[in-house]
Amino acid sequence: MPDILSSLPVEFLFTIHANVAAPVPIAGGPAGTRVIVNVTGGTFAGPKASGTVNMGGDWLTMRATGTAHLDVRVLLTTDDGVAIHMAYEGIMGPTDDGIRIITAPLFQTGDERYAWLNDVQAIAIGKPSKDAVDYDVYRIL
Repeated sequence: MPDILSSLPVEFLFTIHANVAAPVPIAGGPAGTRVIVNVTGGTFAGPKASGTVNMGGDWLTMRATGTAHLDVRVLLTTDDGVAIHMAYEGIMGPTDDGIRIITAPLFQTGDERYAWLNDVQAIAIGKPSKDAVDYDVYRIL
């Protein structure tokens, strides 16, 4: 568990690996440079839910401070066929160990087997790479 979570009461939900396409920048906007990143697939795996990342996207905004504000929505499909909407905002920025992302995911599903996720506030800690992003996702207790 990352040090940032050592004093926060959490439960591990899953690790997510999301594949992403090349970013599309829109420079010179009124709020800064907007960057659109298409999520093209991936997987998630944890003790209570596992499956695939089917589609999604990030509409992030680059800030003058060198950080970025993320605005992400993805469709998760569990191994038993349940669709789960996962949405989160967060901040991506440089650290001594490289780039780190901290987000606050929320979930929506209509399936009673996973309805408990509808009331979860999560936190995710991640790192981007060239063609993917990886997160560890935790439920805040």
